[in-house]
Amino acid sequence: MVAEMTDPASSGKAPVRAALLRGLSGKLLLLTVVFVMLAEVLIFVPSVANMRIRWLEDRLNTAAAASVVVDGMEGVQLSQMVQKETLMATGTKAIVLRRKGASRLIAAADAMPLEVDAQYDVAAMTPLMAIRDAFDTLLFGGDRIVRIYGPVGDSAAIIEVVMEDQRLRKAMLIYSRNVLILSIAISLFTATLIFLAINRMMIAPIRRMTANMQEFSADPTDPARVLQPQPGGDELSMAGQHLATMQRRLQKTLKEQKNLADLGLAVSKINHDMRNILASAQLISDRLADVDDPIVKRFAPTLLRTIDRAVGYTTEVLSYGRTTEPEPRRRFLPLRPLVGDVAEILAIDPKSGIDFNIQIPEDLQVDADGEQLFRVIHNISRNAVEALSGERSDGELPRRINVSAMRTGSVVAISIDDTGPGMPQKARENLFAAFRGSARSGGTGLGLAIARELVLAHGGTIALVEKATLGTLFRIELPDRPVPLDAFRSRAHH
Repeated sequence: MVAEMTDPASSGKAPVRAALLRGLSGKLLLLTVVFVMLAEVLIFVPSVANMRIRWLEDRLNTAAAASVVVDGMEGVQLSQMVQKETLMATGTKAIVLRRKGASRLIAAADAMPLEVDAQYDVAAMTPLMAIRDAFDTLLFGGDRIVRIYGPVGDSAAIIEVVMEDQRLRKAMLIYSRNVLILSIAISLFTATLIFLAINRMMIAPIRRMTANMQEFSADPTDPARVLQPQPGGDELSMAGQHLATMQRRLQKTLKEQKNLADLGLAVSKINHDMRNILASAQLISDRLADVDDPIVKRFAPTLLRTIDRAVGYTTEVLSYGRTTEPEPRRRFLPLRPLVGDVAEILAIDPKSGIDFNIQIPEDLQVDADGEQLFRVIHNISRNAVEALSGERSDGELPRRINVSAMRTGSVVAISIDDTGPGMPQKARENLFAAFRGSARSGGTGLGLAIARELVLAHGGTIALVEKATLGTLFRIELPDRPVPLDAFRSRAHH
């Protein structure tokens, strides 16, 4: 019952905090603290060694000051009380002054230790030795007797003291504790500043882009959901600008896909009715073939072939855009009659002045699907006729379409060349792209897109060839199908 009465708003705060700690902000804060602490550790190692040397030098200097005073009183021996006070002031058990090869005991405790555990020459200590001795004192010191000696100022005299390292270790522990507290404070302060700065400069823009991507993915067609990039030249600003560009392109693509879907639905409806109309036309054309009239008999075969192709097109009109295209039904067929059929279907008006030339040997055969190859050559030739039919400023140039072909080994190369104005640069950039590669206003660009798919289905290539003169030149290369070894052997035997 308690869980049921919990406020949803308050229960949502914990996950938000947990997500914050698991996110980039929390990781950044943690890494900053760790790195600053690591830097402080690297600083602490030489600093604690230096602190130890300074502490020992202070003890030697204090002992040296007392020793110089006593050494100035020739023949005077300090009383036990004065010696005790001197040792207490310096924190030592014995003080010895060495000068010119002579040693003088300045003060000594009643219970002097018989031996020392370690001895250190302050003047000859290197940085590595200082670090080693500092950690030795921190880890293992506290109950040892040590001997420390060093020069008295710039003189040749040497001051030497014997002492316990308990006070030294205690001072080093206090120093280490203070450094630790200071390091934690510095790391937290630095981490907070870095966290606030980077959270404002990086994390907030990233979160904004992430939220925008989630919102955009919910409805990518809504123009209002496109990211409004922040101005600037840094990496995040550039990323936001690229994201906004990508979203706008995606919306344009989705719009084109929707138009294609609508077009496909419309074409499927038209296709249904068109097939019925063409079926009726086919019946009438069949009857026309029986009419005993020379003119009708002359044009009836062409009309029948045209209607048959139209019926075939209506059954395959939705093939463009399918995942798999129907395999071409290939066979060796003469190419020149096929191109002649293209010329008849184009029905070029003699008044247009367009000359359709076929430069193909009579015996040249191509291994292809006749209907599909017809569509390829017809689509390109029709584009050439439309380009030549427009108004031209170079009226003296002939209006000509040349279709030529030649065989090289197992490859047949077909060239369709016209003397038109050429293809615009925009059409070249989207040459074989449906709905974008049209060279004329109102065109769909489907002709070249379909031609390319059909040529690729044959294992061939189609390309726009650059030429020095005006016009457009397409070259199609169709390779023969490889002959299986068994078939080749059977042919050889026959």
